[in-house]
Amino acid sequence: MTAETPSDDAAQTRAPTILCVDDEPNILSSLRRLFRGKGFQVRIAEGGKAGLALLETETVDLVISDMRMPEMDGAQFLEQVRARWPDTLRLLLTGYSDVTSIIEAINRGEIYRYITKPWDDNDIVLIVRQALERKALELEKKRLEALAIAQHEELLALNASLESKVQARTAELQVANEQLKSSFVTSIKVFSTLIDMRGGNLAGHSRRVADLARKIALRLKVEAKQVQEIFVAGLLHEIGKVGFADELLRTPVAMMKPDQLDAYRKHTVHAEQLLLPLADLRSASDIISGQFERFDGTGFPDHLAGEAIPLATRILTLASDYDNMQIGTLTQRELSAEEARILIVHGSGKRYDPAVVAAFNEVLGGVAPKEESDKERRVEVALRASELEVGMTLSRDLTTPSGLLMLSADHVLDARLIRRIADFERSNGLELTAYIWGPRPAKAPAG
Repeated sequence: MTAETPSDDAAQTRAPTILCVDDEPNILSSLRRLFRGKGFQVRIAEGGKAGLALLETETVDLVISDMRMPEMDGAQFLEQVRARWPDTLRLLLTGYSDVTSIIEAINRGEIYRYITKPWDDNDIVLIVRQALERKALELEKKRLEALAIAQHEELLALNASLESKVQARTAELQVANEQLKSSFVTSIKVFSTLIDMRGGNLAGHSRRVADLARKIALRLKVEAKQVQEIFVAGLLHEIGKVGFADELLRTPVAMMKPDQLDAYRKHTVHAEQLLLPLADLRSASDIISGQFERFDGTGFPDHLAGEAIPLATRILTLASDYDNMQIGTLTQRELSAEEARILIVHGSGKRYDPAVVAAFNEVLGGVAPKEESDKERRVEVALRASELEVGMTLSRDLTTPSGLLMLSADHVLDARLIRRIADFERSNGLELTAYIWGPRPAKAPAG
């Protein structure tokens, strides 16, 4: 067995390698001369065993094997080549017109073509080139298919990664949006305490009105967005009183002189002017502006009647009057809750919408709507400051005994806030009650 290679420059692309296998040296010499002159790398082997040994040490692109050889014929040799090096192309060289042998070689060795002896140099070179070109195309096809699969997998991974990032970013934005909403409501609550800080019987009034108005709105099945607007309007409904003189603030509406009453009625206009620049509070401003309208059409300033008055305004008017009666803002003396309720009922169809009055009575009766009780998964727990723990969530606003807001509902307590609450109690010599959300207690087993 001998081997020869053309003297190609090492930097050039490797020329295809051909292995010629035959037991006749003169045939091998002829094939070697022919293919060397065509730019191929040529390996020769005298017999099938020598050819297999060479294939174990070198990479060969194409094998040309004689059919009739001692010890191992071409069909046997090419069969082993197919089994061990399936990517190597296989050609059969035969000088016999033995169809049976050719068929055997085709079936066992899966040859590409067979060539008869004597061969035509141009024909055999053309067959070899075509075979190698076909192999190159198949290899390129496999390479492109593998590349497409790899790129598809990379694209799937990228899409999954992008989807995961989008979901994570969406979740972050949702959390940020909820935090923004919470901060917005808290800011409104702080803003509403400006009037409370004037002192007197107004402390806590806006917060109580907002809570009651929200409960009535829920009872009337008002859509969630408007419930929030009604709540915000309740917090800000008396912001127009910020500029009132102390004497006007202390005087009940029932005892006001005409000029005082005229000034008092303008607080809704002042509130509307204050809130006008804030686009997010436009709806709340519209609700506040109609507080002095009456259901029977004898109100102020536009004499609207019935459903011409927005439902949100009808709700706010009742909630505000109910609390004002109890703190002595409307009446000559402070009324009890029951006395105020009776006056509200008597005003049904006159100052107040009968449907709103009915919902108000249901709220005071403590009967929660079935939809709410079905969805309720938490209960309120009243705790002292000494019982508060990190991670607890407020179910209601935490206020001072005078009604000033300390922390808003849904605030999650941390160690610093708990210490500040305790310090506030000690410095003012009082005890606060905090309402927090707790888990619903498990039902006792039957029997």
